[in-house]
Amino acid sequence: MRLYTSFGLVFGAFAFLQNVVASPLETSSGEPVVLAIAQFPESNAFGHIVNGERNTIYLSIENKETERNVTLKNIAGSLHHVQNNKLVKNLTKMDYGIPLLDGAPLQLPYAFHSELKPGEYKLNIWAEHVTEGQTYRVTAYDSIVTVVEPEGSFFDIKLLLTYLIATGILGGLGYYTYLTLVPQPKKRKTVPAVSAPVGTVTATGAGGYQEEWIPEHHLKKSKKAKASGTATSGDEASGVESGTEGRRRKGKK
Repeated sequence: MRLYTSFGLVFGAFAFLQNVVASPLETSSGEPVVLAIAQFPESNAFGHIVNGERNTIYLSIENKETERNVTLKNIAGSLHHVQNNKLVKNLTKMDYGIPLLDGAPLQLPYAFHSELKPGEYKLNIWAEHVTEGQTYRVTAYDSIVTVVEPEGSFFDIKLLLTYLIATGILGGLGYYTYLTLVPQPKKRKTVPAVSAPVGTVTATGAGGYQEEWIPEHHLKKSKKAKASGTATSGDEASGVESGTEGRRRKGKK
C-alpha cells in the first residue's frame, strides 16, 4: 500500500514539473496553466479511506497564468475499480468560486465520505477552474487507495444507542406477539359481601338507628330524660301502694 501512495506522489510531482516546464510555451488563447497536486495528511500516510467518517485530502493549487484571470470553480472526485477503471461512486463536489492569483499557491482541504465494501479502489480528484467563460479541469490526484472499516469500540455511543433501539423494538414486538397469540385468562366476577352494621343499634317502634351517628349531647339528653321518667313512675307506684295499705287498715278496724 505504501508503494501505491509513493507512486501517486511521484506521479503528481511529475505532472507538476511538466506543467511548470511547459508553462512558458502556453499562449494566451489556449488553456491556462494551473497546477494542482493533492496528498493525504501525515496522520494518514497510507491513504486509507475510512467508511462512515470524514476523510480529508489537501490540494495545493497554483495559477501560472499572467495575462488572464482564473477562478477556481470547484473540487470534486470519484472512485473507480482498479481492474477495469469502472466508476464506483462520485464523491462530493465542493464549490469555491475564488480567484487564483498569479504565482500564489493556494492550499485547500477536500473532504468526502465513503460507504463502500472494504478493498482497494482508484481515487481520482480534480479541480475545475474558469477562464474567460471556459471551464477547464486539472487532475490533482490519481492513485490507488484502500477503503477500511472504522475501528470498533465497546464504548461507542452510536453503537450502544443502536443496540438499545434494536432491543426496545424487538421487546415491543415480542410483547405484542405474546398478547396476540397467547389466550388471556378470563376475569371472574366477584359478588360483593354484605357488611354487617357497625356500632350499637338501638331499636325503636318504627326501626333502629346507630348511636355513633348521633351527636353526643343529644344522647346525654335522651339518657337523662329516660332516667327521670323511670324515677317518676317509681314514686307513683309507691304512692299507690301506700294508699291501698291505708285503706286495708281502716277496713280491719
